[in-house]
Amino acid sequence: MTSVLERPRSGKIIGGVCAALAARFGLPKFLVRLGFVIFGVVGIGELVYIALWIMIPKAPA
Repeated sequence: MTSVLERPRSGKIIGGVCAALAARFGLPKFLVRLGFVIFGVVGIGELVYIALWIMIPKAPA
């Protein structure tokens, strides 16, 4: 697990939120993305994703 939560510059699909969460907690990116899709269908996953996209800083170059 990494100690800092930051969106990567590579290995991301849209905003890098799922890649950042997967790297931080040591989970596969696929599972985190699948969780957001399921949460988006059932709940408010899109709003949570956008909020995290704004709150999580981008990794330095």
